[in-house]
Amino acid sequence: MTKNRDMRGEGLEPAAGNGLINRRALLGRGMMIAGAVGTGLGGASASAGAEPLTEEPWSLEFGDRTPPYQVPSKFEAKVIRTLSNPKHELRNSHSRTPHHLLEGITTPNGLHFTINHGGIPAIDPDKHKLVIHGLVKRPLEFSVETLSRYPMISRTTFVECGGNSAPMFSPEPLQETVQALHGLASCAEWTGVKLSTLLEETGIDPRAKWLIAEGADSPRLSRSVPMKKALDDAMIALYQNGERLMPGNGYPVRLLLPGYEGNMNVKFLRRLKLVEQPAFSMYESRTYAPILPNGKAYRFYFLQEVKSFITFPSHGHVLKEPGLYEISGIAYSGTGRIEKVMVSADSGQSWAQAALQEPVLSKAFTRFRLPWRWNGGPATLQSRAWDESGEVQPTRGEFIVARGELAKPPPVLGFNNQHYNSITSWGVGSNGEVKHVYV
Repeated sequence: MTKNRDMRGEGLEPAAGNGLINRRALLGRGMMIAGAVGTGLGGASASAGAEPLTEEPWSLEFGDRTPPYQVPSKFEAKVIRTLSNPKHELRNSHSRTPHHLLEGITTPNGLHFTINHGGIPAIDPDKHKLVIHGLVKRPLEFSVETLSRYPMISRTTFVECGGNSAPMFSPEPLQETVQALHGLASCAEWTGVKLSTLLEETGIDPRAKWLIAEGADSPRLSRSVPMKKALDDAMIALYQNGERLMPGNGYPVRLLLPGYEGNMNVKFLRRLKLVEQPAFSMYESRTYAPILPNGKAYRFYFLQEVKSFITFPSHGHVLKEPGLYEISGIAYSGTGRIEKVMVSADSGQSWAQAALQEPVLSKAFTRFRLPWRWNGGPATLQSRAWDESGEVQPTRGEFIVARGELAKPPPVLGFNNQHYNSITSWGVGSNGEVKHVYV
């Protein structure tokens, strides 16, 4: 979407009665509030003078053994990815991150979203090679062990499928969780070698304006990448959150292009060919070339635009009783850092600025938070993000005018529409049930 500097929210104050609370004022009075009502801010009872338990009921027996590789507690068994192809049929497979069950900004490796078009190849890292050739002075071949000798860098950045949030192209709001709507985006710390280091070693021919990145999966997925991006912040990633890449995230080597659509971050990377023109591959010519309302194809757009969504409360959550809750969510932009996030509890009639939880990193998830006192009546929660370049997240109406929508609801999630980034709205009913709504 284009820049919109007329709706930046400067000077907006929350309207009386919408329940949004200034965080600084709340924290300053937090202990007084807790003491006055006899409960903590989250509703926890404060039982004065109660004797502490000397034994916990679950500690009467010797505990479980320590495993060689730590996995989550059995009591967290519901915190899993949802799968689009659980029977492993001969088609692509999606796994979606459960954002409504997570906190912070880093996605655990086992919950990072994946999309694989030909299954996950079992690649022996001792046999895998990365070749750089084409318009170079000296073609080079790198083993994984050789790559590991180069100076490494780490950066925290999100990866998002261009088709993430595509269910929201539906003309009617689908009653799905934030995992189903926005689960094809995750954020991790990636460690590897700057691509510019390897390209400079090969010697770049001045005619090279693009490179073709190709994976070692069965479809040999390939994408065209501008040389400007390759020489900027592109990385050959070997590690994910401190450990080797997960198999579904490109083991043993993947291309990382911070802020660019996920399909361009080619996994199982085997070849980089420097060329004068883009390849116009299948994904560039068909999948990532949606038709706009003006009849033109939206192609070679690359960047994942500024976006946010509330993860709590969201569809599937039920508020048990009126009282104080914390609205929490995620914001990010392929352009840079998030500058601010505004939150509304009354369908966008009034807004309050949320607190951005540190760290606020470029091209990474940013966690936002805002206290909200629910009075037990109907409410509609929304978030809207701005990034440091001045880009603002569009309303649904603005987005549909520019990109269009489907004529009828899709038969399944994951249909072919790209780069949806408008505001997500959650309607809270008087019974506390949260549903997906359009405003």
